[in-house]
Amino acid sequence: MAALHGRFVWYELTTTDLHAAGAFYAAVMGWGTQDASAPGMPYTLLTAAGDPIAGAMELAPQAQNMGAEPRWLGYVAVDDVDRAADRLRRLGGTVFVPPTDVPDVSRFAIVADPQGAMLALIKWQREDRGMPRAAPPTAGRVGWHELLAADWRQASAFYGELFGWQKAEVDVAVSGAYHQMFACGGETIGGMANKPPTVPQPFWLYYFNADDIDAAVQRVSAGGGRILEGPAQAPGGGWLVRCADPQGAMFALTGQRRNRTVGYFEPAAAHDPAATPRFVSNKKPST
Repeated sequence: MAALHGRFVWYELTTTDLHAAGAFYAAVMGWGTQDASAPGMPYTLLTAAGDPIAGAMELAPQAQNMGAEPRWLGYVAVDDVDRAADRLRRLGGTVFVPPTDVPDVSRFAIVADPQGAMLALIKWQREDRGMPRAAPPTAGRVGWHELLAADWRQASAFYGELFGWQKAEVDVAVSGAYHQMFACGGETIGGMANKPPTVPQPFWLYYFNADDIDAAVQRVSAGGGRILEGPAQAPGGGWLVRCADPQGAMFALTGQRRNRTVGYFEPAAAHDPAATPRFVSNKKPST
């Protein structure tokens, strides 16, 4: 477990329409879906090349009534969930869901950093649980983790104390703000920047790897999602796009821009998320 400590190892979507969300991400990212529901709790596994990489669940009506909105939540592995939760409290964070066991799966806690950005702590019950490691640019996987903070310098110090993350080089974010990259075990896995003043709450944003950023953007729009920012070129030469799914959960895409895209898939019927996706060619018809 020591090798996993401080790494994002799972991602979870809470949404107002589980079926529609699964269909949207299947069309945009090519993810498969597997039912993993428990009695009284519908749950869907999202898979890439057959490997579970994330989960999705319904946003409880009580939570919606309290103002909760669809969102992605990242889970960071720790050696001891209880000790990490206690340390987080001492550092000024908040524990929303105390350490809890999921039998034969994990022990986890839902928390927030001192500025209010939510994430989760987790320890798998068995070493073979969780998301298999893949090369960073692998399509369909999460390739980057970005914290939009109220004060990224304070946030960087907090996460360094909590997880042992190390500072990497300072870069430039999509918005042009200073962007402190951070590493775990010597591998750069994300960055931190100050959120725009119009964004009310700090949050974590997760970037999904796409083979072709332009084709992926078209699939987002065709599936009823929104493009919030981008495509914008990153200093390393890739392209970044910030998006929202049809239910409102924010996510982002990262990938290369190809010279030409063959086409993209769009749902056959917008009102029926289960409909077979239809391939739309970008080639102009011959005259």
